[in-house]
Amino acid sequence: MSDPDGPQRPIESLLHDVPLVLTIELGRTTLTLAELAARLGPGSVIALDKPTGAPLDVRVNTRLVARAEAIAIGERCGIRILEIVDGKET
Repeated sequence: MSDPDGPQRPIESLLHDVPLVLTIELGRTTLTLAELAARLGPGSVIALDKPTGAPLDVRVNTRLVARAEAIAIGERCGIRILEIVDGKET
């Protein structure tokens, strides 16, 4: 029996051109605009909520999907995925 809609394509092929926002999060902090204006400048350091060496959060459209580490490859930097998150974490 033939399919009236034509041949079926795998779902992956239908989603290849859907834009996604990928965010790599080092950590977070909360500042007022006044604090930000007073502290931000060349050489400024703003403390984040994660310790040095903690895994980075990898988010797709704000959903946590993985944890990673920062790496350097020659003159460029990137990330190495350490763990895929099951989707229940935020």
